[in-house]
Amino acid sequence: MNIFRLAGDMTHLMSIVVLLLKIRATKSCRGISLRTQEMYLLVFLCRYLDLFYSFVSLYNTVMKLIFLASSAAIVYYMRYDRVVKQTYDRRQDTFRYLFLIVPCLILALLINHAFTLTEILWTFSIYLEAVAILPQLVLMQRTQNIDNLTGNYVLLLGTYRGLYILNWIFRFFTEPHYRQWLVWISGLLQTALYGDFFYYYFKCWKSNKKLTLPA
Repeated sequence: MNIFRLAGDMTHLMSIVVLLLKIRATKSCRGISLRTQEMYLLVFLCRYLDLFYSFVSLYNTVMKLIFLASSAAIVYYMRYDRVVKQTYDRRQDTFRYLFLIVPCLILALLINHAFTLTEILWTFSIYLEAVAILPQLVLMQRTQNIDNLTGNYVLLLGTYRGLYILNWIFRFFTEPHYRQWLVWISGLLQTALYGDFFYYYFKCWKSNKKLTLPA
C-alpha cells in the first residue's frame, strides 16, 4: 500500500467520523441527505461481499467492516432515532435517487469486467459511488444550511477521492500491469462533481464568510 492510498482511506474514514460526531453531539442531521447516505450504504453492501469468501489482509477487512457499520449507523440514526430523525430535512431532500441507481445498475450489466453476480454488483458500486454525493450537493444548494461540520464532511469526501486519483497515478507508474479503466473514469467523474463545492468552500474560507452554494 502506498502513502496516497493510506491517506485516502484515512480521509474517507475521517469524513464518516465527522458526520457521526455531528449527529451524536448535536442530536441533529439537519443539512445531511439521507438519500446520499443510503446510497453509500448500498455501495458498501455491494462492494464488500468478498468479506464472505476472500481475505486480503487484516487492515482490509477491518476497514470494510468499519465503513459498513458506520454507514448503517448513520442511516439508522436518521431514520429511527427519535430525536435525530425530527431534524431531517425531508421536504428538501427530494432528489429521486432511482434516477441514479437504475442507470448505474443498467450500466453495470452492460459494461463490466466479467458477467458474474459479484462482479456486476462490484461494478455497480463503483458507478453508484461516483454520483451518490449528488443528493447531498443538491440539498446544500437548496437549503443553504451548511454548518461547519457538514461542509467539512463533504470537503473530506472530495479530498479522499483526490488522494485516490494520486494513488492510481502512482500505481500506474510503479505497477506494470495495473489498469482499472472503469474505476478511473468513475473516480474522475466523482471528483468533477466536487469541483463547484471546492471552489465556493475555499472562496468563503478565504473571505471568512459562511459557506453558501449558489441556487
